[in-house]
Amino acid sequence: MDATPPAPRAGISPLASISPAAHVDPGASIAAGCRIGPGCVVGPDAVLDEGVDLLSHVVLDGHVRLGAGAKVFPFATIGLPPQDLKYKGEPTSVVIGPRTQVREHATIHRGSVGGGGVTRIGADCLVMCVAHVGHDCQIGSGVVLVNNVMLAGHVEIGDFAVIQGGAAIQQFVRIGRMALVAGMSGVERNVLPFGRVKGFRAKLAGLNAIALRRRLGLSKEGVMVLARVVHDLYRTGRPEEQAEALAASVAGNALAEEILAFARVRGRHGLCPFGRVPEEEDGPEAA
Repeated sequence: MDATPPAPRAGISPLASISPAAHVDPGASIAAGCRIGPGCVVGPDAVLDEGVDLLSHVVLDGHVRLGAGAKVFPFATIGLPPQDLKYKGEPTSVVIGPRTQVREHATIHRGSVGGGGVTRIGADCLVMCVAHVGHDCQIGSGVVLVNNVMLAGHVEIGDFAVIQGGAAIQQFVRIGRMALVAGMSGVERNVLPFGRVKGFRAKLAGLNAIALRRRLGLSKEGVMVLARVVHDLYRTGRPEEQAEALAASVAGNALAEEILAFARVRGRHGLCPFGRVPEEEDGPEAA
């Protein structure tokens, strides 16, 4: 992973609009079309690509790069030091892709040397109010983090995944492409691509069928094929091992191959267990 801080240094464009009530360090790189509202604090190592909009009272600290058209709402903080006692002030960074929106009071921390040095969020993401993205997280494009989502350090999230409100993701957990994590879930293990998990201790409850149909145009029959692959994957209770045995049977089905390829990489946690979540965990009065 490239831990090189954002570059190049291009200075502050005269075509940027900067409120006199903002504090922008002269060492920052601010491209044309950027707008920086009152109360914002932009440090000397920040890089803002064309058209970035900081509404007001935004703090950018350390080596931060915001892609073209990114928009950050009041009281969000990006690039502050990681909540890691091993961190000793090394020049690590945050990189956020084009058109991503970071809403009010969200916090995104810079990477750590032990985690590769970069916290990365892709293009066209939505990080809603009070969400937290911990150090060294790697988030794909089109991801939605709903209000109060909590990502510990080193979490990986694939493109177009949705993490619903109040969900908590343990460090080093991997969440596959287009997965859905239900609100208030606690995710301690990896989530398959296109999977749908929920529960206080999250379990795989099936597939994100709506996303498969709407985003990929998959037919009902196509969804059922993937559901059968997932069922077979968990049949023995050892999905990582079963993924190898199933590989030949899904040859040519790119989505099924993606699921099995993900399952074969156990990482630190293995896969979320498959099972029905007790009704009391889903109800509005659940503890």
